[in-house]
Amino acid sequence: MHDFHLANQIVKIAKEHAQKNGLLKVNKIVIELGDIIEHGENISPENLKYNINLLLPCEVEVKKIEGDRWRLVSIED
Repeated sequence: MHDFHLANQIVKIAKEHAQKNGLLKVNKIVIELGDIIEHGENISPENLKYNINLLLPCEVEVKKIEGDRWRLVSIED
């Protein structure tokens, strides 16, 4: 469930950016993901990709980074 919460945040931000930039559809999201722990569990790239696709079917690329943060790198139409 913790992966779903972050996925929901990412999808919301991606949709906002798409709308601001006049994109009709989001076909790809690129994310940098550090070691994020929510509710005592580490968010895995695989689970995050799966949950993003439940909310917004598109290609998802997750790049692992150092630290305890995440960042939306880009969205493509």
